[in-house]
Amino acid sequence: MNEQLQEHAPKESLTGFRGVFFDALERLSPGYFALVMGTGIVSVGLYLVGFEAFSTALLWIAAVSYVVLWVLYVWRAISHRQAMLHDLRGPELAFAYFTVVSGTGVLAVRLLHSGHYRLAVPLVIFAAILWFIFGYLLPWQVFMTRDGKPILSRTNGTWFIWAVASQSVALGLANAQPFLPGDERWLGLLTVLSWSVGVALYGCMAILVLLRIIHYGISAKEFEPPYWVAMGALAIAVVAGTNVVNIESSPMVDATRALIESTIAVFWSFCLWLIPVLIGAGVWRHFVHKIPLKYTPTLWSMVFPIGMFSVASITLGRVDNLPVVEAFGEVALWIAVAVWGVVFIAMLRHILLGFLKSRN
Repeated sequence: MNEQLQEHAPKESLTGFRGVFFDALERLSPGYFALVMGTGIVSVGLYLVGFEAFSTALLWIAAVSYVVLWVLYVWRAISHRQAMLHDLRGPELAFAYFTVVSGTGVLAVRLLHSGHYRLAVPLVIFAAILWFIFGYLLPWQVFMTRDGKPILSRTNGTWFIWAVASQSVALGLANAQPFLPGDERWLGLLTVLSWSVGVALYGCMAILVLLRIIHYGISAKEFEPPYWVAMGALAIAVVAGTNVVNIESSPMVDATRALIESTIAVFWSFCLWLIPVLIGAGVWRHFVHKIPLKYTPTLWSMVFPIGMFSVASITLGRVDNLPVVEAFGEVALWIAVAVWGVVFIAMLRHILLGFLKSRN
């Protein structure tokens, strides 16, 4: 691909800023929409506790990031097609593209909270369409890959994002139901379908990742931030579930309401149990094995689960009148805000250093 660019462009066009930019574009992470997910869900949490000005600022950052990332992803698909196809077919990276679906859904939900229905409803519909397309094409690409390497040994935390994408669609549909056209029976069916598929996918991904760890082990270097999504995927199931049970009555919603209500507290409890495990793994990675803690796009996959756990706790605590659970959420929210701030500043520093490097 670089040779083709050199044939059709002057040699100096690949030096300086343009050279650094095209190199960064080629290596653009498939999971960078986790930036929108993390920023969007922290914005939702701040909105729930009444910090609307701060929440709106993050909403703007999430919205601008969403547009910029779409431009970059389309640009990469055109100018670095082979790199994109490599990511789409690789078990290590392909499922990270589900952040596109999740980021769209989370942004739509935050816009709905602010009353921007004309922007949010098309985004919810778009997220649902992407979920159907990606939900069949991406796994097909991955599971049909036959390059001599066992697929099980290449599972990782990004696989949980498939479940997150399903839950983001359920959450978006549940919030947007009053503004969506169509029969409530079909909307209820699709909402419960996406929530249920998300729960089932979580179980499947958990088994596959656990089998990978048992059979092939996992090194400190391989234990990257996306493993936090194992917690975030259940947290969003809690938030989506609390919204699903409160939507307009329909045959499918009525048939599953009791089941969903009885599981969300269990899911939240497991999320809480997972947090010390993930923190301990981080200590093992960075302090015991001395893996440097530096900025990578995958850090946004850690911001999102923390923010989603806070929103799940606040929502569950209010819906089921559980003050202790809500208190957990408020504490977790400020931790999420702090982590978001550190990662956001690190990202800006990373971009600035890349720009300064291009000027030397």
